[in-house]
Amino acid sequence: MMKRLLDLFLAAIVAVFLVVPCTVVALLVKITSPGPVLYWSDRVGRNNHIFQMPKFRSMRVGTPAVATHLLTRPEDHLTPIGGFLRKSSLDELPQLWSIIRGNMSFVGPRPALFNQYDLIAQRTHCGVHALVPGLTGWAQVNGRDELPILQKVALDKEYAQQQSIGFDIKILFLTALKVIMRSNVSH
Repeated sequence: MMKRLLDLFLAAIVAVFLVVPCTVVALLVKITSPGPVLYWSDRVGRNNHIFQMPKFRSMRVGTPAVATHLLTRPEDHLTPIGGFLRKSSLDELPQLWSIIRGNMSFVGPRPALFNQYDLIAQRTHCGVHALVPGLTGWAQVNGRDELPILQKVALDKEYAQQQSIGFDIKILFLTALKVIMRSNVSH
């Protein structure tokens, strides 16, 4: 309950500061490639419930809905500004909507794609599926896209066992450092 209230409070503050950057990114997406500004991705939420998570579109329309590392040549699918959006994590900004709706939290395991069956099964086996997914998480600050599934799930389980407001603040701080340094991001 306290975590949800903190998410809503932080989301309200962040939303004020993101109005201008979101407007600029939306315009850039629209003028650099055909298609919608937002991409609504089917994701696995708490208790394996599927929800739609918005992102600024960084891939061309028609790109297969799979994890980026599974694409043969992911760079061929990027929009003209897609690489920049991903490296800077600006594509993630619309996920604030999912936090406001309660489908996500600022901190928790990243929501799996609906078709990442191995990740979903491992998280369910370890009880991680009971957590609200997050914009960032313990696995993200410890390797992000570079981690094999078993290691990612182990870090998600560690987060579940240690979760606290203090731990969430630490993860948010480490996330900010990762974004600034642009490390461990798929392009």
